[in-house]
Amino acid sequence: MQEQGKGSTREIQIVVFQLAKESYGIDIAKVQEIKAMSPITAVPRTPAFIEGVINLRGQITPVVNLHTRFGLPKAEYTKETRIIVVNMEGGERVGLIVDGVSEVMRLPEESIEPPSELVATIDSDFVRGIAKVSDERLVILLDLDKLLKATRELAIGAAA
Repeated sequence: MQEQGKGSTREIQIVVFQLAKESYGIDIAKVQEIKAMSPITAVPRTPAFIEGVINLRGQITPVVNLHTRFGLPKAEYTKETRIIVVNMEGGERVGLIVDGVSEVMRLPEESIEPPSELVATIDSDFVRGIAKVSDERLVILLDLDKLLKATRELAIGAAA
């Protein structure tokens, strides 16, 4: 995650999005753009979590549905549904379908705790930590590089 110096407090900057009524955060440095839901062209014989591809300014970009990727029930698309276009290591772009994007926020590093081993809702390798934003609000911070690498390997394995 991007670290910012602010006195003695180190901060990270994240994009916060919703998925199945929970808040998730990803490093803003990995986000290329956030776009409204648009038509997606289905590609035959791809894993269920790959919705298809979009033409993003002349570049064919695969689109992953995070509901399906995380084993959550698939949600209906609404006017709040967004595609977060992110850059993978190596420069490849991938779109991530989420329920909505709420904000960009800075978090002090000390507000982030490692995930508990008891929490098994998502493969723990994908979770960088849990940020306590307020007494009643938590944000699950995803390790986007690990998530996208595992997603690529899963897709390649399914195609074999």
